[in-house]
Amino acid sequence: MSMTTNRRRVLRGSAVAAALALTLTACGGTDRADEGSGSGGGSAAEGDLSGDLLVWAWDSTVPDVATAFEEANPGVDIEIVNAGTGNDQYTALQNAIQAGSGVPDLAQIEYFAIPQFAIGEGLADIGSMGASDLEDSFTPGPWSSVAINGGVYGLPLDSGPMALFYNEAVFAEHGVEIPTTWDEYLEAARALHAADPNLYITNDTGDAGFTTSMIWQAGGHPYEVDGTNVTVDFDTPEVAQFTDLWQTMIDEELLAPVTSWSDDWNQGLGNGTIATLTIGAWMPTNLENGAPAAEGDWRVAPMPQWEAGADLVTSENGGSALSVTSASQNADLAYAFLEFASVDEGVQIRVDGGAFPATVAELESEEFLGKEFPYFGNQKLNEVLAESAKAVAPGWQYLPYQVYANSIFNDNVGSAYVSGASLSDGIASWQDATIAYGNEQGFTVD
Repeated sequence: MSMTTNRRRVLRGSAVAAALALTLTACGGTDRADEGSGSGGGSAAEGDLSGDLLVWAWDSTVPDVATAFEEANPGVDIEIVNAGTGNDQYTALQNAIQAGSGVPDLAQIEYFAIPQFAIGEGLADIGSMGASDLEDSFTPGPWSSVAINGGVYGLPLDSGPMALFYNEAVFAEHGVEIPTTWDEYLEAARALHAADPNLYITNDTGDAGFTTSMIWQAGGHPYEVDGTNVTVDFDTPEVAQFTDLWQTMIDEELLAPVTSWSDDWNQGLGNGTIATLTIGAWMPTNLENGAPAAEGDWRVAPMPQWEAGADLVTSENGGSALSVTSASQNADLAYAFLEFASVDEGVQIRVDGGAFPATVAELESEEFLGKEFPYFGNQKLNEVLAESAKAVAPGWQYLPYQVYANSIFNDNVGSAYVSGASLSDGIASWQDATIAYGNEQGFTVD
């Protein structure tokens, strides 16, 4: 998710199933709420840009990008609507598509959710509009998330390569080394908690995104998708590598029982009782806003590795694209704005607003890499984060109904954090539930 200023919100159970249930038939015939908004809109290819656009986005930098686009194109009027963050917006978008009215021209969609809307034909394939030529503009992880089944269903806005955010003051106070491997991470967790029972190396009460990102880094590929044929398999050594580590953390009570994005979470990040976060590169602005009392204490290091001395391997955690909807009556103009926001002038506007880019040019620029962050003790943390972006393990795929799968994660795995149930058993239950749901929706799932 693009987490520039917003929190994850999770819908569970039947509400998600009802709102986000897929059909494998076209969702065509939908229309914008204000019919005719595309009338008079010129072709982006001809450079005659005029007309109206409706954009659904929760990211706080998108309105500034829209303003800049309007200033460059006086005949264009863009309305930005925050229809909710993450799943809240996906529910609204799916409802609008099914109702055939109120669908925006463009929508911000997290990478894990794109396949769900693409396979339901709610998103336009923009490959032939020029998007296919932009592959080399983006880092591989975000690009692979928008390029699906031979089509392109959005352009990356940002990315979330993972790194270790850590409270340097806490580690220094207790004489604990910053971990470079997951074995060292476990030992650091034990040392910190032994030094102060109120101190935890991190928090976790069950998070589908974090769990899959950890499995991704370990080299796992639990999801294989070929059109409507899907394989879900969590019974692999890579999954066991993560569950064995995390089960030990749970059993030894080394994880703060605090839910991410809560007030208690921000308090723990601010007072030092939560000492690290292994999380996406979009986190800096959230730390600055959520834990201002800890300014100067936090730093960023590479994500701990499963194998000491090996080349850096990371994974993605969050990030989002902007996608043109199939219902747009002004697709040329929508695509022109999309390019402006994702590869042209809009990128720097978003970076200046705190977003972490998915574009190679920005990630390699001296200005970007040399930026000092006062909150992080003037560390040039983009150097670390850009290296993480280059090291993302290839080949990851999401389910074409990942929104639903994530929504039932804690229904199956959550008990491992509170009642002594096995984490591996919970993940096996999650696997069975996602297989059953996929088959119910018309996929062929093994």
